[in-house]
Amino acid sequence: MPRLFATPITLTPAQEDELQRLARAHKTPRKLAERAEMILCSAAGTPVREIARELGVWPKTVRHWRAQWLASAAETPVMARLTDAPRPGAPATFSPEQVCAIMALACEPPEKSNLPLSHWSQSELAREAVRRNIVDSISHGSVGRFLKKRPTSSRISCAAG
Repeated sequence: MPRLFATPITLTPAQEDELQRLARAHKTPRKLAERAEMILCSAAGTPVREIARELGVWPKTVRHWRAQWLASAAETPVMARLTDAPRPGAPATFSPEQVCAIMALACEPPEKSNLPLSHWSQSELAREAVRRNIVDSISHGSVGRFLKKRPTSSRISCAAG
């Protein structure tokens, strides 16, 4: 049988102050301010559906953040209780050192590697990185992504070679 009311949330004065500050600050990310507002409204006894209607979110979202708040230990900092859980993802295929080595390779003239090229192609860079044992294997597309990600403000001048 479904419950007709949500589990009440009780806040300490310090928690309430911090939630108020987060909800009102102009520099607080919108989602974080929204979550703080959900907890404040819940502590005031506002029903889940009404909070959802006021904030323009799904009732399921309000229930999620209420449950998250209630599930964390009382001494857990407010910010930790309102932040997203880390999302799963595949581990990085290449270490930062390997990426740096490939970027450094791209700055070398191809003649230094005894290749009859005037400019590196992504495929040639990938083959040379494998030949030099920088990586076991790499696609030309991955090399292209590394080159594309390189920030323009910190570009290394490769012309001096």
